[in-house]
Amino acid sequence: MKVLIAEKPDQAMKLAAPFRSKKSQGFIEVASNPLFPNGAYFTWAVGHICELLPPEDYNPAWKSWRIETLPIIPDQFVYRVMKSKSKQFTIIKNLLHKPEVTEIIHAGDAGREGELIIRNIIEMAKVTKPLKRLWISSLTEKAVKEGFQNLMLEQDTRNLYYEAKTRACADWIVGMNASRVYTLLLKQKGISDVFSAGRVQTPTLALIVKREKEIANFKSEPFWEVFANFQIDGKQYEGKWMKDNESRVSSKEMAEKIAAFCSNKPAEIAEVEIERKEYQPPLLFNLSSLQATANKAFKFSPKKTLDVAQSLYTKGMISYPRSDSSYITKGEAQTIPDIFSKLQKLEDYQAYFPTPITSIFNNFRYVNEKKVTDHYAIIPTEQVPDPNKLSGDEKKIYDLIVKRLIAAHYQPAIFNYTTVKTLVDKRAEFITKGKVMVQEGWRKVLFQEDGKDKDVILPPLEKGESGVVEKSYTKEGKTQPPKRYTEGQLITLMKTAGKHIDNDELEKILAKTEGLGTEATRAGIITMLKDRNYIKVEKNQVFATEKGILLIDVIGDKILASPEMTAKWEQRLYEIGQGQASPASFMLQTKKLSQKIIDDAKEQSGAWDFSNVNVENVSSQTSKYKKKEIGTVVGTCKKCGGNVINKGKFYGCANYKTNGCQFTISGKILGKTISNTNAGKLLSGNKTNLIKGFKKDSKTFDAYLKWNDQTQKIEFEFPAKVPTGN
Repeated sequence: MKVLIAEKPDQAMKLAAPFRSKKSQGFIEVASNPLFPNGAYFTWAVGHICELLPPEDYNPAWKSWRIETLPIIPDQFVYRVMKSKSKQFTIIKNLLHKPEVTEIIHAGDAGREGELIIRNIIEMAKVTKPLKRLWISSLTEKAVKEGFQNLMLEQDTRNLYYEAKTRACADWIVGMNASRVYTLLLKQKGISDVFSAGRVQTPTLALIVKREKEIANFKSEPFWEVFANFQIDGKQYEGKWMKDNESRVSSKEMAEKIAAFCSNKPAEIAEVEIERKEYQPPLLFNLSSLQATANKAFKFSPKKTLDVAQSLYTKGMISYPRSDSSYITKGEAQTIPDIFSKLQKLEDYQAYFPTPITSIFNNFRYVNEKKVTDHYAIIPTEQVPDPNKLSGDEKKIYDLIVKRLIAAHYQPAIFNYTTVKTLVDKRAEFITKGKVMVQEGWRKVLFQEDGKDKDVILPPLEKGESGVVEKSYTKEGKTQPPKRYTEGQLITLMKTAGKHIDNDELEKILAKTEGLGTEATRAGIITMLKDRNYIKVEKNQVFATEKGILLIDVIGDKILASPEMTAKWEQRLYEIGQGQASPASFMLQTKKLSQKIIDDAKEQSGAWDFSNVNVENVSSQTSKYKKKEIGTVVGTCKKCGGNVINKGKFYGCANYKTNGCQFTISGKILGKTISNTNAGKLLSGNKTNLIKGFKKDSKTFDAYLKWNDQTQKIEFEFPAKVPTGN
């Protein structure tokens, strides 16, 4: 008999769906079938069940935050089972130790993190039975059965486990030491708050702060431009004055003189240039491009996009969402005709079929085995739903993914770009630009995604035609500061962080390793920066807070805030995952790095000057959130058993200073503030009082909130409807 361990309950249920089975507490018993002749137990983790020990469990002296105890470097890292998930761990452990169980199937997400989650459980359970690996990119019945027929050997993915574990331990060392040293040194200067720092979050914050300072230091300057309306052989159009490729004039008087000179003067077309450009359809989605597109189209945060995509994946409707690839293999390409045969029956997509290009099977722009890494691009599966039965958010994300695949089967979009040079009185040069669509191509499918163009439609104009200036006038403008990043642009910025490095070699490494963070972690890093009051997002614009600016100012140009460290780090971790580098050597270098970070901070602190800093604004408990409830203990942490306290914007575990526990409950859900009383009820296992007025999209509803220990999420419970009498 075999035991399969999935990463989450809903994934285990999807994996068991093709077989006759019965559900028990914490697992599913699958009956005998051709793939499992002796039956099987399908059980599940609840995300991470195991966590690294907090510092004080290695050394009691490390419980207190003191400079003299740094750096904190355990001789050997040890995992423990989280208190809140011990029940499910015991269920898994008991199944693994059953005498009739002869093999384990690792069915975590097919990637580094999934590798770590399941192998940690097996290791903690102290079981050494043979292990196979299920590695699939979609949860359709067909993909599941094929996956079970082609299980990988344990050693095939072992190096990924080493990579993930090394990453986790190294991040623990850097984060723990960097956070403590800067928090303690800043406290000595009179700033009492916790300053979390880390390998990915700090360089990301540094890029945001850099943009914030560019905006703050920008000095807007006025300028003027001159325009003319031409009447040429009965045809009308507008031009902008240019000299030496510059249209802006710094003096109002000069601009008015140019306009006055041109008024009612003769005009002649000196040049007409037409350039034809072809635009290929965009690549298929990986997670970063999906997050960036959804943010632009719907203002979805990266985390929201990932959550919605994960839901669609779990339902079997799209392929694995945490993919870093924009390509598919020939195997996936062969499934597209079946997918399209179902999509074209849906009213939402009928207008796009039949597609002008019947197959992309031999198109390297989309189908390229060499560019598919652990997973292929995010595409719809053959399990095509009725879009109207999806939630509003699911429908939006599913629609984006479907249309990207359809657009790949369309011709390029072709435009003629026309530039007209008009001379006034044979002296003053005016430029007019227009665009004419020659072939709509893929824009028929993705016009909204491509953006709303304000095309200038020009009349047919030829060189040598002449006429007169009907009107000339000036317009005043002001130079604009750089724009703030949106959350979608921030995802792209993290992915392309190498562009901010002067070292060509390191830039190539960051490009190869996909920049700061991974497809799976970038959304979480941005959420972390928000939760820690380093950034705020207003109307989809990312602002650095005073706290975030202060931290980057004190770190300065040291390696902790530079993408260079991540470039080298990611290169070595990648090599560990490929079996080409030693985890032990990497950890030795990480320990040296931690000492350097501490030494740098101590050296810098002597020169820190906070005379111009508003300490009140730096604290995460700013006056906006400073209420009597802040700091109140409301219950026990579901993750580590520590105290959960009111932090103002959210409820968080008090142990995050000591063991890095990141358990939080949002202080506001769908527009409703969660009171201390209701937060306490959630943590104690009870449902909240009835909360009235939740808002989702255009709907308002009343509901109770309750905590689900299996999914580790808050759920709604709706009040029972009272039957009405006749």
